[in-house]
Amino acid sequence: MTDVQRVEIELPEDAPGASARVEIEYCTQCRWLPRAAWLAQELLTTFEAELTELALKPGTGGVFTVRVGDEIVWDRREQGFPEPTAVKKAVRDRVAPGKSLGHSER
Repeated sequence: MTDVQRVEIELPEDAPGASARVEIEYCTQCRWLPRAAWLAQELLTTFEAELTELALKPGTGGVFTVRVGDEIVWDRREQGFPEPTAVKKAVRDRVAPGKSLGHSER
């Protein structure tokens, strides 16, 4: 199965972060869809005004990566499974550098 599941949010073209696309690629063989979907929900809740698209991309071979645009901001093979706060900080630094993450930053 190679379909990509997408959640899209429309923003005006001149809005801050208007071109921010996040992709979470997860291993279907490892059954990591629930983990990817949970992380997607966390990111969409935190960056509801900054993201234009968040895609869940099925993969194989133990993959679990998070990309903002074409840049990999988290790779399980190098960094282990992410805590949501770590991924939120990495995404925030690229799409909304001035945004506070509230209690997550303490």
